[in-house]
Amino acid sequence: MYVIGDIGNTETKICVYSTQKKIIKKIILKSNLISNSYLKKNLSSIFKKNVIIKKVVFSSVVPKIFKLIKFYLLKNFKLKSFEIKELNINRLIKISVNRKQIGSDRLCNAVGINDNKNNYIIIDFGTATTFDVIIKNKYLGGIIAPGVLLSLNTLISKASLIPSLKLKKVKNVLGKNTISAVRSGFYWGYIGLVENIIDRISKHTKKKYKLILTGGYSHLFIKSIKQKARIDKDITIKGLLKITKLL
Repeated sequence: MYVIGDIGNTETKICVYSTQKKIIKKIILKSNLISNSYLKKNLSSIFKKNVIIKKVVFSSVVPKIFKLIKFYLLKNFKLKSFEIKELNINRLIKISVNRKQIGSDRLCNAVGINDNKNNYIIIDFGTATTFDVIIKNKYLGGIIAPGVLLSLNTLISKASLIPSLKLKKVKNVLGKNTISAVRSGFYWGYIGLVENIIDRISKHTKKKYKLILTGGYSHLFIKSIKQKARIDKDITIKGLLKITKLL
């Protein structure tokens, strides 16, 4: 079996796959709660002494959580865990920037979508809104913008007259009250941000791209972006599965 994990700021996803790459089990943990006792409680169904695990690979943007999980698995199950930046992922995709400065999740996404023939822009609506550019088999670089939910929550916490609200798709650009005005600003504002950045990437590189959306809010924006796009919320996991070949 293979164990792969995606350690994010909000959630940590751990998946068990068979050697035939079929998913057996998936666990989602709250990243801010992770401790030795929390891991023991939630991972006991995966890491049993009579279960043969061949490879353990993580993508992590929270180094202290990866270190905690790595130590826990080594101490309790004698399992070695690898973070993708410890591996030679240049064998799977050429990276034309300093990979130490690129989030592991973004590199996983690039590996996950890379087919060595098409150009892609991956837009991840996560804690940050990120744009990553893949041309043929090369990761060219990317852009990091504020995450839509993070920005909304910051505004709510700083502006006393703006109540708590959930972001929704809106048809009318002009709000009739505070809530609808905020929703319109964030929804159409982020549509403008996304379309403008896509346009600038295309002009800068003089290339055309296929668009891949991922992350929690991708479903909210996909039908309003003028460029054709598709959603793939498993792109990070797909990249991790490809990376297991390097072990």
